[in-house]
Amino acid sequence: MLYSLYEQQRTWTEPFRRMAGVARDALMPLTATPAGAGLSHLTAGLDLLSRTALTHEHPGYNIDHVVIDGRPVPVTEEVAATSPFCTLLRFRKPSIAGQPKVLVVAPLSGHFATLLRDTIRTLLADHDVFLTDWHNARDIPLTHGDFGFDDCVEHIINFLETMGRGSHVIAVCQPCVQVLAAVAVMAETKNPAAPASMTLMAGPIDTRVQPTKVNELALGHPIEWFEKNLITEVPAGLKGAGRKVYPGFIQLGAFVSMNGSRHLKQHRDLYMHLATGDVDQANEIKTFYDEYFAVFDLPARFYLETVRKVFQEADLARGALTYKNRRVNPAAIKATALLTVEGEHDDICAVGQTLAAHDLCAGLKPFLKRHHLQAGAGHYGVFSGRRWRTQIYPIVRNLMLSAN
Repeated sequence: MLYSLYEQQRTWTEPFRRMAGVARDALMPLTATPAGAGLSHLTAGLDLLSRTALTHEHPGYNIDHVVIDGRPVPVTEEVAATSPFCTLLRFRKPSIAGQPKVLVVAPLSGHFATLLRDTIRTLLADHDVFLTDWHNARDIPLTHGDFGFDDCVEHIINFLETMGRGSHVIAVCQPCVQVLAAVAVMAETKNPAAPASMTLMAGPIDTRVQPTKVNELALGHPIEWFEKNLITEVPAGLKGAGRKVYPGFIQLGAFVSMNGSRHLKQHRDLYMHLATGDVDQANEIKTFYDEYFAVFDLPARFYLETVRKVFQEADLARGALTYKNRRVNPAAIKATALLTVEGEHDDICAVGQTLAAHDLCAGLKPFLKRHHLQAGAGHYGVFSGRRWRTQIYPIVRNLMLSAN
């Protein structure tokens, strides 16, 4: 019912958004004339109105080249492996060979993997980059079955096997738990494709450490409450009709509410930039929100198991996490170098939650472990933006170089 109401609302309001866009485009040329100078605020308002909808379409990565040694090198997207729930996407540089292979595991948390565009673009200068491009659950037919926590871990193992021996893995945010579990399983089973290094960035390894609003929400209700109030079925007319999901529009609403004043200020700034003709600043904000408002539905079982195992019960940190009914043992990791990265001002994954991986990986020698706390960075600043590119990435790169 909830999802159907959401789709109806989108359908009913779409004509108004389109009309606002048409009116904006018609008036825009007049703002450059003396007679139309006063129209700039109206066109700015129409622009904001035309952008009020969420989208469920996969944005493009738009990475067609990367600069290496001062020259542009072409980049193409290539499917290395696929399943009904995920594509292992390779950003191939046909003219470059022999770079270290790295798997970037994107979060399954309400946004498409394109949110990591800056992460990928930065890594591409020195690495052969692969990415978990998760599929939107609302587009996956019921005939493909369900997807849960263990399925996510299994995908990571399978993708590392596809990439082969000597690869590296980077987990961003929520899948840090699944990646650590996958590497532990691969170590214990002596899988030859176990990665040479593992970088865990702003992930909830132990949510008992300095709980954030996200953690408090998870602990504030029994798992039955989440299933009753946040899980709904994909409505008829969509490819995944009948599939139970945690809708991306609910997750986005939760994220926005955590920083409501910041998002409101951003839109006020966007309005003023549009009204005053500051195109560059306006486009920067537009680009962020085009990505932020592209929402992604999670399979219900994966969402509920993640809430319970990671955020309510901290199974991995307590030594109680299982994979296919077998206990996960991070202490079995002996040869995969570990780097954890946290942001000083992260209000989603607090300082100390990712660092907890070091105690769990008790089998690693001290020289194979490293932690970096990034001063001034919030959650997204750990993997995107200036601090990521200039301060965090060199540390990540050096870890992978030393682990080869």
